[in-house]
Amino acid sequence: MKKGRTVMTALAVLALIMAGCMARGGNAPASSAVSNYDQAIADYTQAIRLNPNDTAAYNNRGNAYSDKGDYDQAIADFTQAINLDPNLAKTYFSRGIAYSDKGNYDQAIADYTQAIKIDPNYAFAYNNRGNVYEKKSNYDQAIADYTQALRIDSNAALAYYNRGNTYSDKGNYDQAIADFTQAIRLNPNDIAAYNNRGVAYYLKKDYDKAIADYTQALRLDPNDVAAYNNRGNTYSDKGNYDQAIADFTQAIRLDPNLASAYNNRGNAYSDKGNYDQAIADYTQAIGLDPNDATAYNNRGAAYRRKGNYDQAIVDYTQAIRFDPNYAAAYNNRGAAYYNKGNYDQAIADYTQALRLNLNYAMVYNGRGNAYYLKKDYDKAIADYTQALRLDPNYTLAKNALEDAWKALGQ
Repeated sequence: MKKGRTVMTALAVLALIMAGCMARGGNAPASSAVSNYDQAIADYTQAIRLNPNDTAAYNNRGNAYSDKGDYDQAIADFTQAINLDPNLAKTYFSRGIAYSDKGNYDQAIADYTQAIKIDPNYAFAYNNRGNVYEKKSNYDQAIADYTQALRIDSNAALAYYNRGNTYSDKGNYDQAIADFTQAIRLNPNDIAAYNNRGVAYYLKKDYDKAIADYTQALRLDPNDVAAYNNRGNTYSDKGNYDQAIADFTQAIRLDPNLASAYNNRGNAYSDKGNYDQAIADYTQAIGLDPNDATAYNNRGAAYRRKGNYDQAIVDYTQAIRFDPNYAAAYNNRGAAYYNKGNYDQAIADYTQALRLNLNYAMVYNGRGNAYYLKKDYDKAIADYTQALRLDPNYTLAKNALEDAWKALGQ
């Protein structure tokens, strides 16, 4: 059993940066827009020397520091501008961006809220406060903020895009798709919206529409690594492994350090039965990310399918070490112990998997098989019965239950 494939989405972080860039236009001199931040900072510093009460110079120097990634200095400049003029909504907004980029989400929310208090029609402030709530996993509040941004500006493609991401995180894929569609209507070249709508279609198992969206993203940007990776996952789930491998290979060509693409290509090779190539890809993924529990679990699955149970157990154990709550890895290690005839250890692992996930029909069936071979038929029957409660159409459990009753002489 493999853990889910790695899907790549472009989330609200990008939108936050975009919103900041859009909102900072205003009074800033042209030098604030150039990439030479050091020169811009020097110019604003000279302006401040000439006029220590120049709020615009403090604000713009703060923007330049923020763009350089020097958030503490940016915050100091924004704070000075606010001290000089407490009614600068855009400066609270800009300081909110800096706090958010630092990971200080509560202070960012406070600044966006203050910007909104000064300017109740500040759509960008609602949008960015929504981004921070989304980062804090407060999805309902994020949606409320994006919705308010759209009430103020019904053509705010960014707010539709961000709200779509949040609906997707909540599992409301239909609403997410509707929002991404609206973002695309307003901005037909929005690559991220096509990619993320594709992810929503993928999660709904509407694979053809997902592929169409990833393909459109690639028409707009032939070097979009995420679109190749995601389209590869979709082809793989459709059983088109050769096309999936081609897409993962292209993603790797564009980004040779993308561990998830190696992992996903390994899945496709494994599903094709090419376990040696799968192992090579999982090994490459582990080399790029040595703490990747998923790659260890998947490599273990490939070794188990090759009949190398000892190496499979080593990999499953490593996966569990990196993720002690990895129910699938316990299940898979249990299966490897079962294959080796070590039924007691198999039962221990299946039991741990069930502690982590009580709704795991496959694990009940596996533990039932181990009890059956230990001739503990009562426990086997209990496990098969539970597997069938969870999945009434589980044929293997149904047949095994019949065998267990026969073994009891009933």
